Amino acid sequence: MSDLQNSSPAGPTVRVKIFGVGKAGGAMLEHMSQGDFRGATFIGVNVNSAKLPASVEQIYLETKLLRGLGTSGEPERGRKAAEEHFQKLKELCGGADVVFIVAGLGGGAGTGISPVLARAAKEVGALTLAFVSLPFALEGNHRQHQAQEGLEQLKRAANGVICLANQKAAKTIDEHISLLEMFGHTTQLLVEGVRGVWRLLTHRGLIEIHFNELSALLREGREESCFAAVEAAGTTRARDAIEKLVAHPLLDGGAVLKDADAVLISLMGGPDLSMADVNRVMEEVNEQCKKAKVIMGAAVDEAFRDRLSVTLIAARNRIEKIEAETTRPSEPADEEAPGFESELLHKTESKRSPSRVVPPAPALTTEQREELIAKHSGKSPRGRKNGPRMRQTMFQLDVVSKGRFDKTEPTIHRGEDLDLPTYIRRGVALN
Repeated sequence: MSDLQNSSPAGPTVRVKIFGVGKAGGAMLEHMSQGDFRGATFIGVNVNSAKLPASVEQIYLETKLLRGLGTSGEPERGRKAAEEHFQKLKELCGGADVVFIVAGLGGGAGTGISPVLARAAKEVGALTLAFVSLPFALEGNHRQHQAQEGLEQLKRAANGVICLANQKAAKTIDEHISLLEMFGHTTQLLVEGVRGVWRLLTHRGLIEIHFNELSALLREGREESCFAAVEAAGTTRARDAIEKLVAHPLLDGGAVLKDADAVLISLMGGPDLSMADVNRVMEEVNEQCKKAKVIMGAAVDEAFRDRLSVTLIAARNRIEKIEAETTRPSEPADEEAPGFESELLHKTESKRSPSRVVPPAPALTTEQREELIAKHSGKSPRGRKNGPRMRQTMFQLDVVSKGRFDKTEPTIHRGEDLDLPTYIRRGVALN
């Protein structure tokens, strides 16, 4: 088959600014500044100074509130610092067509500043896409909780959010590696995701994916999206890329693809990338994502000769997920022994005679009480005989069902129904 038409980077037609927020965001910027993000502007945003390459512009959001002590791990302090410098953040975002925000959620700076920065970028007309990581389980549930709150705020502020759960990424590494290497590996994974989307937006090829399509895929109402970026080389590059993609741990071994309702896939190759390679990859993706709307893009760059890079972003609709969980069929109930909920919803008839109960005695005055006692004892209130002793009788009350116990056999002991109150069985008068 004929090769794909060659293409070149879009260059200055797409003005991109990449903001690294907080300590984790700064580490990502350090990796990116050494890569192939040609033409991008790198800006580090934090509440205190950090060691970053000279190519990265650094902005410190110091305020009287912080007093040089940083956020102390509190997102609210980071948010207030960003709000105080909101106009400055808007100026930094000015002139950009696209703003990337990279950060780690769970701490104070990245979690608190990122949503405010995303709002500032949107107010100046830039399309905003955030790449964030969630904490490892070992970092504690407090950071996990803060990260989830920050993620929800970021989703409302940005055009789209691509999220990497570090705990899921841990499946790709040896548990015996050092803590420093572990964080470095997850940082690299997120950088690969940013690089994949960067190539998608800044390279024009035979089949283009526009940013509005990417924004629609990641818009509010969807879960945080999963992504994977793989690369292969040689004559079997298409087959190798497929195998890496399907087995990718960030896609749960392909399970994410089966559940996704929208998938975006971008292929980048050299001038030798053929339609056969593209067909082979897309046939497998379409097979794995039968329920999803699939958006595909392909571009060619001379630097990718004999190589194939595939970036995939998958999202599942949040509403559909909730409906699927709430409409899950329940186990059939036992017809011979219906549960309490069943009796509340469906009236059932009793097979045995219902019990009769009486309400508590009404309140009596002192004179009425003496008169009643005198009648039952055969004496007058003043000690005089007052006719025969009266006997207690049963009130003629309406029959009251015993509800769920109607089908229960009565407890009979020596000819007495023990389910009846003692004062009724023994004829005891109520004072």
